[in-house]
Parts: sequence; structure tokens; C-alpha cells
Amino acid sequence: MDILNFLDAMHGAVAQGIIWSIMTLGVYITFRVLDFPDLTVDGSFATGAAVSAMLVGNHGMNPFLALAAALLAGMVCGFVTGFLTAKMKIPGILAGILTMTALYSINIRIMGMQAMIPLNGANTVDIVIRHAIHGISPKNSQILLGVIVAAIIIAFLYWFFGTELGCSIRATGSNPYMVRSLGVNTDTTTIIALVLSNGLVALSGGIFAQVQGSATVDIGIGTIVIGLASVIIGEVVLGKHTGFLPRLICMVIGSIIYRAIISLVLFLGLPSTDMKLLTAIIIAIALFFPTLKKGIQQRRGYHQAVNTAETNGKE
Repeated sequence: MDILNFLDAMHGAVAQGIIWSIMTLGVYITFRVLDFPDLTVDGSFATGAAVSAMLVGNHGMNPFLALAAALLAGMVCGFVTGFLTAKMKIPGILAGILTMTALYSINIRIMGMQAMIPLNGANTVDIVIRHAIHGISPKNSQILLGVIVAAIIIAFLYWFFGTELGCSIRATGSNPYMVRSLGVNTDTTTIIALVLSNGLVALSGGIFAQVQGSATVDIGIGTIVIGLASVIIGEVVLGKHTGFLPRLICMVIGSIIYRAIISLVLFLGLPSTDMKLLTAIIIAIALFFPTLKKGIQQRRGYHQAVNTAETNGKE
């Protein structure tokens, strides 16, 4: 029975990990590609969830159109942060905090001044998939949905960041001073990256609200930490690949691994109230891993050099 419960927990972790990986891809764009500490994520995730839940639950909109609306709402959130930092010259981390703070009040208004929007009986995206594929389980429908959406997004990002505009965004993150000297408007590239990133984050929030069956005003709290943890796990545990496509795929795998670790620890009896502490520990270990690996390699190199010197001395 324990084994079956464990497998069921891992099954759920995979389903949630794939859905949250869409958010992780958005965080990756700002955190790694643009090198921008964007804290808007906590607010834009909730915005996507609120828009999606309201349109599906209260207005009966097609769930896929509701996700498109959530995507657009997130893009607006990203534009606000981009405008604050690029045009008003507010430091990036502060611009994100300002937008995130404002979004709390805005999200409550979107939700009709309610703290929670239940979706009982609403036609959500996972229900549509279950109707289309008879016999598929709720978790498998979520996995299928997440895989399809994540694959489309990865294909789009791989194409987009190979274009001239996408390369300009990547160059802005690497060396903005050099990019400006080449005549590229870094304000524009920064805004576009933030718009794209928060759009994906809100899309993930919209999907999560529908498959969870509700949206709450505090649903986005801690999202940025989860996203960073997934990004770091994807890079550190699976290695930093030179190709852009493998790195995007690693973000999805990192999100699944993060969820699997959380589910495993909760399954072993850790209280759910300790999840924040567990996330901090996971990030600290993941960040320490490259240093540990480098130290081991240096010691191996030192011992090999000593052994080689001793061998040469004996000869």
C-alpha cells in the first residue's frame, strides 16, 4: 500500500511539475537570459490564475480562450515592470516589487473582491481533454496538457531567441554596454523579455488554477522561489549544456525534479508548513553543488599532479 501511495504521489508530482515548468521557463528568460531579478512573478502568476478562473468559472468562457486572456494579462504585468525599470529608471528588483505589490490589489478586483474563486462544475482544460480522450485519468490529462503546452513554448522560444530580436535580448543579458554600442535599444529588449516572461508565468498560473479547481488571491506567493529552485536544479543536477534547446528542456526536467523532491519529503512525513524551509535548503544545496564539484576536480588534479611528479622522480 505504501508503494502504491508513493507511486501515486510521484505521479501527481510529475503532473504538477510539468504545469509549473511553464512558469519556470518564464523565470529562466529573466533570471538567466536577461540577467534580471524579476520579482513580478509572484503577482503575475496570481493574475493569470485570477483571470482564468473568473472567465471560466463566472463567465463560462472557453477554457483555452481564458488561458489566452491569462497570457495577455501576464504580458501587461511584464510591460509595467519593464516600463518602470527601462523608462522610469527604477532599479529592476524594486520595479518588480512595486508591480508585485500593486498586483495584489488588482488581483482582488479581478476576482470580484473575493479571496477565492471556486471552479466547481466549470468546463476546465483538463476536463476538455478527458472528454476528448475517453478513459484518461485526471493526472494523465494534466500531464498530456502540460507536455503539449511546454513543447509548443520550447519550440517557440528556441525559434524566437534565434531571431535577430531574440539574439539582441540574449546579448542584452550578457553585455548591455556592448549591445548599446552596436545601436540596439536595450530598453526595448528588456521590456520585451519581461513581457514574454510574465506572459508565460501567468499562463502557468491560469492552467494551474483550472486543473486545481480554484484560484486564491495568494496563490502566487513563493512562485519566484519555486521558479529559481527549478532553474537551478535543471542547470546544476543535469549540467549546463552549451545548446539553448537542451537548457530549455532542462528547465522542464528541473521543475519535475523539484516537485518530486517536495512530494517525497512530504510523503516521508514532513509537515506541509515546512515547505518554504525545504525549498530554501534545496536551493542552497543546488547552489553549493558547483563549488563542491569544482573542489573535487581540483583535488583530483592536485593528486594526479603529485602522483605524476613522484613517478617522474622515481624514474
